[in-house]
Amino acid sequence: MRKVEDLGRRAIFTLNPYVPGKPVEEVERELGISGVIKLASNENPLGPSPLALEALQKAIARVNFYPDSNCFYLKGVLSAHLGCREENLIIGNGSDELLKLIAETFLEREDEVIFAHPSFSEYEFASKIMEANCISVPVKEDFTHDLEAMAKKIGPRTKLIFICNPNNPTGTIITQEELQAFFAGISPDILVIVDEAYHEYVTDPHYPNSLQFVEEGRNVIILRTFSKIYGLAGLRIGYGISRPEIIALINRVREPFNVNLLAQEAARACLQDKDHLKRSREMVLEGKEYLYKAFQKMGLKYVPTHANFVFVNVFRDSREVFPALLREGVIVRTGDIFGYPTYIRVTIGTPQENERFIAGLEKVLNSRR
Repeated sequence: MRKVEDLGRRAIFTLNPYVPGKPVEEVERELGISGVIKLASNENPLGPSPLALEALQKAIARVNFYPDSNCFYLKGVLSAHLGCREENLIIGNGSDELLKLIAETFLEREDEVIFAHPSFSEYEFASKIMEANCISVPVKEDFTHDLEAMAKKIGPRTKLIFICNPNNPTGTIITQEELQAFFAGISPDILVIVDEAYHEYVTDPHYPNSLQFVEEGRNVIILRTFSKIYGLAGLRIGYGISRPEIIALINRVREPFNVNLLAQEAARACLQDKDHLKRSREMVLEGKEYLYKAFQKMGLKYVPTHANFVFVNVFRDSREVFPALLREGVIVRTGDIFGYPTYIRVTIGTPQENERFIAGLEKVLNSRR
């Protein structure tokens, strides 16, 4: 009898499975402590909108029914919110699922995809499953995408280009002018995926109006999510915006009930709560300034961010800093997984969480001097 491993597709052995941040409950059990704070996964510490919680309570009695496969009511609210047509929208079980659906729709074996490094790991993961060749292009010294270098990597088999804006884990952005120039310099046949999971946090006036490129009829897919500023990470719901022809192709591989009923109702409700969105953004902007000042005082180098996290060089092995911070009850993300072993990525939390993180980090770093 053959080994089970021999039955697996060759491509899966090239994958590095995603390693999620440790949940609070697991850390508390392992270390025998309580009150742990999680600043590792870029979640909204304020939680979801009260309107979303109310919608969930009303909808929970209907979970014996299958959800609306077409997300009809959510698409109606979302299209009005964005100023696009419903045919421009596809809803997914998080934008992670949409990345996988895009790969399944468009990639053949030996096709090429291009993305920045470091950037969101799911671009490579989804592409490798389809046996595509992945080309990663290092970011520039200021941690922004090197669009010129990415354009130079385009070849006859290039099918997809992924651009994370703001980029995870660096928090940097590409401007409207830069993105326009990039589109002008590449073949219109290439499909560009612009991942805007953190776009609601951006206040820079030079940040692109990416929907413009959809309206112009370009081969572009914009990805956004309800997991970050809207606080629905546990419900898994995101969406894509593109030309109807592209959406129709992706729908060919989408499972019929991929977005659950509760997620649809909560997403529809939270789009109505402008106050919660404003509070969440203001909390991040204030927390960012607090962390910047603390890092400067500690002599640490950080990447100015447009998202709800900061990538900071602690000038120590992040694999040693991580468990030490755990013992202080703070969970962060190590930078070695992004190729930067002395960096950590920390989510901007509430004022109390930020203060606790800084106190813990100071203790950990001072203990190693």
